[in-house]
Amino acid sequence: LVTGQTEPGAKVWLNDKAIRVGEKGQFLFGFGRDYKEVAKLRVELPAGDEVLKTLKIAKRTYKTERVDGLPPSKVTPSEAFYKRIRTENAEIARIRAIDTVEYWFESGWVWPTKGRVSGVYGSQRILNGVPKRPHFGLDVAAPVGTDVIASTDGVVRMAEKDLYYTGGTIMIDHGFGLVSVYSHLSALSVKAGDFVRQGGKIGEVGSTGRSSGPHLDWRLNWFKERLDPELLLRAPE
Repeated sequence: LVTGQTEPGAKVWLNDKAIRVGEKGQFLFGFGRDYKEVAKLRVELPAGDEVLKTLKIAKRTYKTERVDGLPPSKVTPSEAFYKRIRTENAEIARIRAIDTVEYWFESGWVWPTKGRVSGVYGSQRILNGVPKRPHFGLDVAAPVGTDVIASTDGVVRMAEKDLYYTGGTIMIDHGFGLVSVYSHLSALSVKAGDFVRQGGKIGEVGSTGRSSGPHLDWRLNWFKERLDPELLLRAPE
């Protein structure tokens, strides 16, 4: 996640895509796991001057993680489940496309639960011996029932008890296209439309959906870009 500041009233483009600029001149964008090596940032100031920057993106090395003991249907779903999965994915995509004018993300970031980091962003996952797509979340292992809190201010856009892959799932809109996801919850304490403050309880750790044990899978997206939330946090206490 990259945050920027320019003059109020300026216009900003990332690779010729216009991005939102707040009333104070703040803006943000993000780069996912396999983003290309270079991005172009262009800023047009209110007076007409233009600022051009070339952003070089360093490559990272990612771990390989093996997860065994999952029900076979969660590794390779049967055809009967695909309609449900497509419907759920369409709603997730709709929420990730929301571009809210509010800048709730300025409240900052805290760990959403306490526990051991058991899975990291970007790692290649091998499920029951079958190579799958990379893991795009930060996993925190904790006992079932451990409180999960809102890492950042925002509006709850999804609060579902039983999605196919992620089980109990909450999605929070933080503004400017930034959305966080809390998955595998055993209980939900909020509903869609609720405004939550950083530190407020939103649910409890569980092992619902595709999960081999109790943990929180926490994710952060900027529209279609899947970001690493751990880069925004200090080490857990």
